[in-house]
Amino acid sequence: MKHHLQITRRSLLKGLGVAGVGALVGPHILPSGALGANAPSKKLNIAMLACGGRSSQILPSFINENIVAVCDVNPRQIEAIKKFGTEKHGEGGATLAKAKEYEDYRKLLDAEKSVEGVVIAAGQRWHVQLSKAALAAGKHAFCEKPMAHTVAEAREIRDIGRTTKLMTQIGTQGGSSDTFRRSMEVIQAGMLGQIAEVHCWINRTFPPSAPIDMNADPIPPGLNWDFWCGPCKVLPFKNYYLGGILKVGCLAWGRWLEYGDGHLADMGAHALNLPSRALKLGALQKASVTIPTGEKLMDSYPSATTFRWDYAAREKFVPVTVYWHDGPKAGPPEELAKEFVSTYKTDKPPTNGVLFAGEKGLLLSDAWGVGGVVKLKGDAKFRGVNDHEALKSVPVTLPRTKGHMQEWLDACKGGPATFQGFASAGEIAEPAMVGIVALRLGKPIEWDSVNLKAKGMPEADALIHRELRKKWL
Repeated sequence: MKHHLQITRRSLLKGLGVAGVGALVGPHILPSGALGANAPSKKLNIAMLACGGRSSQILPSFINENIVAVCDVNPRQIEAIKKFGTEKHGEGGATLAKAKEYEDYRKLLDAEKSVEGVVIAAGQRWHVQLSKAALAAGKHAFCEKPMAHTVAEAREIRDIGRTTKLMTQIGTQGGSSDTFRRSMEVIQAGMLGQIAEVHCWINRTFPPSAPIDMNADPIPPGLNWDFWCGPCKVLPFKNYYLGGILKVGCLAWGRWLEYGDGHLADMGAHALNLPSRALKLGALQKASVTIPTGEKLMDSYPSATTFRWDYAAREKFVPVTVYWHDGPKAGPPEELAKEFVSTYKTDKPPTNGVLFAGEKGLLLSDAWGVGGVVKLKGDAKFRGVNDHEALKSVPVTLPRTKGHMQEWLDACKGGPATFQGFASAGEIAEPAMVGIVALRLGKPIEWDSVNLKAKGMPEADALIHRELRKKWL
């Protein structure tokens, strides 16, 4: 009986018996001075912009800093995260319990002059706008993914990230793993030869695309629904737009195209990270998408998609096509999946992954870019990027880190700059959002990156530059 190979964000290799697993899951050791000789050890004064489920998940990574202020449009979220911190995190939780509370981020940024950095996890519709406000106020900014909700937002935050002297970081945690960075080194050293095809996927699915329900549910007490909608349209409130108190909502609001961009935005932000960085993708040329035959796109993300992006030759790299697949049958093409059999005893694709198809071999990671394994031409099986004998000569050229959030915190305190700032986050988000424009229009796009235009398609402009409500900006 054949089984689907399960790949988790922790490690592609756990339990698979692939040689070198110890090298992948062992302690990460930083070279002497990696944080900077004079990196301050003082606690950073932090404000939290949004206090929902994702905030509670990443809270342990900065709870021991000095959280001085919190903000959410739902006071029940603030109450819940303070309780969570107090019950789970000792001294840090006690500090969080005393943090000043705000509904309006603008008032917080204006009043809390001691704040040095902000942690943002408010949902895709808000991320660029809150990040811009924080940086304009002189605060370092950590923002969860997805970074942007439009092409124009992605370009704007990319440009801001390139010029700001403040420290920024996007919440693509896989990019801080040793195996992500080792995979980059292996690819850029040419160990796979030229790469003309990359497949990214996850087998998550939504119900078929549906219209907005115009019959409102009662708004929960205390929730400022108008503020929650922020720069987007105020739709009739539905309970299913919210994940719940301290529940992650990216698969709730994220299904609805007014507020999010489905699995592409949610997991594509992780999966497209490694191809973008390793292959230096640069300016997009074309974007297209297919959805299931007979399914009409309405107001929510489809039940399955295949996005395609085409890039020209750049530097030492040949032209490449990158794919994103989601839905219950998501995975790479059958001829590539057959390469899994000798190692994993099945040709069924992993539940999620990123697969680079090079002229000299394959590199497979999970959808977070973690746990990379390589199968070179002539190899019987995949082997870990830190273990494969043929890769030992590839030099270590990228910094290693002791934690994703810690990298940002150390940078804020004078250490080395972050590896995944808003500049690269915007570069990765832009082609994804061009793909969403192609989805909404139901047509392939030839992309003019310089002018931020879909060639010969003026009807795309309103989607590229979505009109934002200004009330809460």
